[in-house]
Amino acid sequence: MTEKCKDLVIIGAGPAALTAAVYSTRENIDTVLYEKGAVGGLVATIDKIDNYPGFSEGVGGMDLADELEKQAKRFGAEIEYGEVTDVEVDGDLKKITIDGQKICAKSVLVASGCGHKKAGVDGELEFAGRGVHYCATCDGAFYRDKKIVVIGGANSAIQEAMYLTKFASTVTILVRNKMTASEILIGELEKFVKSGKIIVHLKSPVTEIIGENGHVTTVNFNEDGVAASVDADGVFVFIGFNPNVAFLKNSGVEFDDLGFIKTDAKLETKVPGIFACGDVRSGSTRQVASAVGEGATAAISISEYLRVLEK
Repeated sequence: MTEKCKDLVIIGAGPAALTAAVYSTRENIDTVLYEKGAVGGLVATIDKIDNYPGFSEGVGGMDLADELEKQAKRFGAEIEYGEVTDVEVDGDLKKITIDGQKICAKSVLVASGCGHKKAGVDGELEFAGRGVHYCATCDGAFYRDKKIVVIGGANSAIQEAMYLTKFASTVTILVRNKMTASEILIGELEKFVKSGKIIVHLKSPVTEIIGENGHVTTVNFNEDGVAASVDADGVFVFIGFNPNVAFLKNSGVEFDDLGFIKTDAKLETKVPGIFACGDVRSGSTRQVASAVGEGATAAISISEYLRVLEK
C-alpha cells in the first residue's frame, strides 16, 4: 500500500499551498495539490496587493497566483481539481476522500484557507449571487454606474470598496461599529469620501437586505440606534473569514476556539504527518507574505518527517 501512496497531498492551492509545492517538489517529494475552487484561492480575487515584498507598484492577485502556479508546475507539482471531504489516519498513512474516491498519502498539508463569513441578515441568502456577493473582482463589473453597499470596516472591506468605485456610481460602506482598517488605508479612503465616490456610515449594523423581482433594491440598517436605509443595486459582504476545515472531522486534528487548526512550531498538528499552514492555521496573520513563508516552513518540516518515516 505504501508504494501506491503519494508522498504528500496538499489540500488547497493558494499561496501557502503553491509555495509548499515549490519546495517539496524541488526535494523530489511526489506532490499533488487538490483544489475545489480556483488556483490561487482568495488571493486570486484581490484586485491589487500593495504589501507583497518585491513589487514596488503592487501586484495583481491573479497575476501572483498565476506565477506561483507556473513555478510549482515547473518543478513537477500536480494540481488537480476536486473537493476533499474526509481525512482519516491509517497507521503511518493517511486516507483522503476526494469526490468520493479514496487516495493514500504518507503526509498531508492542509492549506485550505478560509471562506467568507456571512452577514447573517434577512435577505442575504435569498439574494446570494443575485445582488449579494463576496468577491469584488469577480462581480463588481456587473454594477457599472449602479449603487453598491459594502458591509465591513476592516482592510479587505476598504480595499474592495475602493476597487468597486471603478464601476459603481456610489459606494456606501456600512460599518457595524468603528473602522478597524489600517491607518494607511483609512487615509486613502478619505480621498474617495471627499470626492463623493464613497459614503461611510459608522455604528451602522445591517438589519435586512430587501429586493424586488429577484434583484436587490434596499439595505436597512441601524445608524447609532436609529433605523435607516440606503438604495442599493448590489451588496458586497467583507466581514471576515471562516476556516475551511469540515473535512477534518475524522482526522484527530485539534482546533482553537474559532475553529482554526492548532500546530506546533514546525506547523505539524497533533496528528503525526498532518501539517497545516496559511490562513487555516491558528495564529496565522492572514497575510499573503506570511502564508508564503509558512508554506516554505511546512514543506521543510514535511521533508524531515518523510525522511524519518522512510528509515
